[in-house]
Amino acid sequence: MNTEKRNFTDEFESPDFYAIDDLLTEEHQLIRSSIRDFVKKEITPFIEGWAEKNHFPEEIVKKFGDTGAFGPTLPEEYGGGGLDYISYGLIMQEIERGDSGMRSTASVQGSLVMYPIYAYGSEEQRKKYLPKLASGEMLGCFGLTEPNHGSDPGEMETNFRDMGDHYLLNGAKMWISNAPKADIAVVWAKNEEGRIHGLIVEQGMEGFTTPETHGKWSLRASATGELVFSDVKVPKENMLPNKSGLGGPLGCLDKARYGIAWGATGAAMDCYDAARRYTLEREQFGRPIAGFQLVQKKLAEMLTELTKAQLINWKLGKMMDEDKATTAQISLAKRNSVETALNIAREARQIHGGMGITGDYPMMRHMMNLESVVTYEGTHDIHLLILGAEITGIPAFK
Repeated sequence: MNTEKRNFTDEFESPDFYAIDDLLTEEHQLIRSSIRDFVKKEITPFIEGWAEKNHFPEEIVKKFGDTGAFGPTLPEEYGGGGLDYISYGLIMQEIERGDSGMRSTASVQGSLVMYPIYAYGSEEQRKKYLPKLASGEMLGCFGLTEPNHGSDPGEMETNFRDMGDHYLLNGAKMWISNAPKADIAVVWAKNEEGRIHGLIVEQGMEGFTTPETHGKWSLRASATGELVFSDVKVPKENMLPNKSGLGGPLGCLDKARYGIAWGATGAAMDCYDAARRYTLEREQFGRPIAGFQLVQKKLAEMLTELTKAQLINWKLGKMMDEDKATTAQISLAKRNSVETALNIAREARQIHGGMGITGDYPMMRHMMNLESVVTYEGTHDIHLLILGAEITGIPAFK
């Protein structure tokens, strides 16, 4: 696969209108700088070509591992970074500033694969899988969404039966990030009593296939596929022993949604910064378009909403570090950040005029990516209803 660089210089400057950097420690800023440099070197020079060719760069997995992007909040003894959630958020922000598909690869690995193995798994499972996942030697995926069950995962049809010396797994999952390239899958399925459990399914198990999803106009640099189980024999030691019920996968989604809140804000920052610079360079009617009132209105509104999202993310990070953040609070941040990013991407595209639809600028790619991000790990509407249920005490989706 040709991965030659485009003629592109990453001149990104991070907007920080409310001096949020003052709230960050020196370590936070060093971590952010390290990941920002990584993105400028390893992602932004290539990403438009990868997206155009619908190419997932498998070599990025090991590079993410080397830079500490996988499972950074997990203990060092398992290959994690032992970092706090502000650090994790900054890492996701910088990676998604590069591309949402790249952040999906990292956040699935950390929040949806490594986290459940660490939190719900046995010590043997932690030692077997986590160091290799942390280093990028192994890639994982998370199987929850099904062809007939997206927003209502409790009705999943994927199931397993106890065959004495193993479990027999049948069913299918779809829209699974990393699936076609994954070495393992953390799969959620029902036992004979209808209780949900997590199973670690390994690539190569007979009856387990991962067909790739084609025809995507979004997350084109990310590998997406299905997980299909046809009488797959799963060793009993591959069940996650310390958690059952729907709370297992939903607990993972809380961690991932937190990362998305920061990540989508990174995409918004990229679009805003590109638009700001373009308005100072592009001349019409004898002067830079930055001097026109409607353009200044767009920039002012973009920066306002971006600043609000940054502050929400920082406060949520503090609550995560104190183990006080609720599912509804995480949900609010995920929904707000993605909606903000989509609106900023669209305004930035308009500011760029016709040039905004080309790969010479990042907005159209971000726009297409964010149309997936606004849907996965809880759709925009479901997140509204999560908050609505929190406000009223009446769940509208049951």
